[in-house]
Formats: sequence, structure tokens, C-alpha cells
Amino acid sequence: MTAASAAAPATAAHRRALLIRLAVTGNDATPSTRKKAAGSTPDVWRPRAAYHPAVTADPLVSWLRTDAHRLRTLDPDEPDDSDLEPLLGIIGDARIVAIGESMHRVHEFLALRHRVFRFLVRRAGFTALVMESGQPEGLGVDRWLRHGGTGLREVLSRGITYRFDACEEMLDQVTWMREQNVRGIPVRFAGMDVPDSSASALPGILAALEVLDEADPAYAAHVRASVVPLFDHLPADRTGLVQAAPAIQAYLALPPERRNEIVAAIGDLTARMRALRPDLVARCGGGRSAVRRVDSAIHAAESARAADDFLRAMAVGPVRTWPPANIRDLWMADAVERMLRDEPRILVAAANGHVQHTPFSAPPYVPDPMITLGGHLSDRFGSDYVAIGTSFGGGDAWLHRPDPADAPGHSRPFVQPLEPARPDSADAAFARAGVGDFVVDLRQATPAAAEALDRTAGLQNGDVLQPLPVRAAFDAIAFVETVSPWHTWLDEHGLDGRATA
Repeated sequence: MTAASAAAPATAAHRRALLIRLAVTGNDATPSTRKKAAGSTPDVWRPRAAYHPAVTADPLVSWLRTDAHRLRTLDPDEPDDSDLEPLLGIIGDARIVAIGESMHRVHEFLALRHRVFRFLVRRAGFTALVMESGQPEGLGVDRWLRHGGTGLREVLSRGITYRFDACEEMLDQVTWMREQNVRGIPVRFAGMDVPDSSASALPGILAALEVLDEADPAYAAHVRASVVPLFDHLPADRTGLVQAAPAIQAYLALPPERRNEIVAAIGDLTARMRALRPDLVARCGGGRSAVRRVDSAIHAAESARAADDFLRAMAVGPVRTWPPANIRDLWMADAVERMLRDEPRILVAAANGHVQHTPFSAPPYVPDPMITLGGHLSDRFGSDYVAIGTSFGGGDAWLHRPDPADAPGHSRPFVQPLEPARPDSADAAFARAGVGDFVVDLRQATPAAAEALDRTAGLQNGDVLQPLPVRAAFDAIAFVETVSPWHTWLDEHGLDGRATA
């Protein structure tokens, strides 16, 4: 999709979204937040009736009704962004602002992220979106933002991992970012995660080779002949929605000797590129663009090492007698810190469990608390890091499960109504306030409201309650009353259901 196609009549986009929903759910219900057809009567925002806090004995609900800032809309195309003004006070002068997702693949969270990013670019000097997605793969998306080209959906498919690319919301976000670059407003994209949906180091090596082929061709030939074949354990079919699973299983099945070969090869690659950095820059033509290109390639090689560290830690899991370490979130924090060398202010987008200040745990699956991306950023940057968590009141979730008839790595989507939040959860308290969609600064809670929030059992993480101290975990919360599935083109088998644009 190009900037021109983004301006096509809304009726076409509506029909596409409706067909996608029909394919996934078998019904024609469409979320109220979808764009209206061209020429139709727009929704008119009307303030709700005045609240009367005295009628409730719940101090948290009373405070929310007074201090929560209601969001007029989640539509990124809404020209009036006055309802987002309170964000400027919430983030202050922070250079890193993170917006979480309490569940992935949610239309409203993706729309909110897009709308907030536009606002921060226009009003607060933000210049980059850094996403929970592979770092080396993201280089291609950033290249498209700067230089353009055709086949955006293919660029996103290759450049955004975990299949977070496969939706209209991501197309819209990246198209808008390209438009800013065309207008002379530099806006960048970066992945911050380990490569290949955390399944292998290979994309980091291949990204490094794009520079080595030009600047160190003899060594590049060695890498292609001796290092790349070390990854022949990876499955040939990588089209499935959960293709990372069999890839990880294949790695875990490798003999220790092969895993050690991979470790050594990646170490040699990274050390050589760092040692030769000045020469590599000169051989790539010198100047600022060559520096950025070489540094990105070195960073890609380092991402390969981080991915291998992550997988090796998984391999020793069954025999480990010591607590785990969150290698993936450490790498993401390092990637964010690196972005700050070039960008004045950035928006980080990831799951709530990554951006929260406090250690993450989710018993029984993750019983040991682990330091998060947000924990590292808080430690390094203090008040220069602000974390905004998200919460929801109800709605439908886009989920997937494997079918016995499917090949490994494939999973079939389905839409499932969400159960009501536990009454003792923070989500339930946010919903009881009856404010609608809102953002609220948790640091400004009254003593009574703070005490009530501290007594809640935690926040929903998808359809599971995650125990956590909400005020310690997040500086602010963005609450969405009703969530709905992302506008994806993945079909009923979890495969790309459309021809490449």
C-alpha cells in the first residue's frame, strides 16, 4: 500500500475489513471504531452526563471520575487532538515514552498507538517508533520510510516479526510515517527485539552480510560458506502463524557441539566487525550514511549473538538449578539506548509485560520475577523513561490454536468473547468508573485512590490476570472500554490471504 492508496475511499477499506472479519468470525459485526464510509454522517462526540462522585464509596472510582482524561476517539485520522493534550503533562521531558499492550492484535490498542505517535511527532519532537519486533528485520522498514518503493506489504512481512505486520493498522501507521519523510519531517522505525521472532540468529547474520559483501568480501564469502549452513536445521516452511515454534524445537534438538559452533561463529563475526569498523565505514564510502549503515550492520550481528544467548538459555532450562535471566528484555533495552544516540525522543511499543517498571512474573508459566525492558530503562534513564500501560473493559479477542490436521508451525485464528475482568482487578475498577476510553496519570492519585489501587489484584494480560503492583509498574494507564480484533488479512488457516501489494 502506498500513500496514494491510503487515500482511497473509505468504503473500500470498510469492505476489506468486513470480508476479513467474515473469514475469521463468520459474522458481519463491525467494531464501532472503524472508519465511516465517505459521505456518511460522522459520529459526534458528546460529553457524558456529569458524574456525582459522592454517590460512590469507592475512592478509586471517585478519583477516576474526577481526574481521568476522556479520549474523544481512537481514530488516528481525527484532526482534533485536543483530548490528547494531557499526555504532554504526563510525559514531561522524558526522552523515552513506552506504550504497552495488555493483549496483542487488538484494533483499539494499535489505533491508539498510531494516534499517540502522530501527536507526539507533531507536538513533542518525537522522531522514532521502536517496536517489539526483530532489530535486523526492521532495517528494511526504515529504509522504505526514507526511500520509498513498491510492495509495502512485502516490506512489512519481511521487516516486522511475530506476524505483527499482517494488519491494516500497521499499513496505515507506516504509510503515515513515509508521508512525513516525503514532507521533510524525518521519522524513523526500528525493531528492538532479537531476530526471527526469537527463533534463530540467522537474520542478524544475513543483515550484517549486506555490508560485508561490499566492504569485506573475502570474509563475507567465508560467512556464506561456513556460517550460514550452520542454520540448516531451520524448517523450510516458515509461513505458519507460529512458525517460530518448530524452529526453536529444531535448535533445541541440535547436539551441543553444533550449538557451540554457532556460538563461536557469531562471536567471531561480531568481534571482527567491531574491530574493523573504521575500515568498513571507509569502504562503504565514508560520511554519515556510511556510519549509520555500518553501525546498523554491527548492531545486527550483535542481535544474532543476543538471539543465540536467548536460545542457549532455553536449552539449559530443563537442567537449570538457578533462577532465569531475561536476556531478551536486556537486548531490547540495549537497542532502545542505542536509538537515543541518533534520536531526541522515541516512542517504544511493546507488551505491558515488557514496558512495566517492575519485574515480570505470571505464575505458573513465569513463576520467577524477571527484570523487564522497562526495568532496565528505568535503571538507566530514571525519569527520562515513562511507561503507559493499557487496560480494557471487555470485548472480543483474536486468538489462535493449532489443528491436528495442520503442519508444524501453523495455527488457526478464531475470535472469542472475553470473560468479564475479575472484580478485584484494576481493569474492573477502571470499567466501574464509567468514563469510557481514557488516560490517567497514576502518579497523581489521591492517597485514598492510591491505597485502593494498591489493593487490586493486578491487570489483565489477555484473558489471564497478571498479579502486579499497578502504580509501581506504570506511570499512567490508557483504558479502552471495549476491544476488538485487529483488521488482519490472515485467513482462517493463519496464512496471508491476499496478494502482495
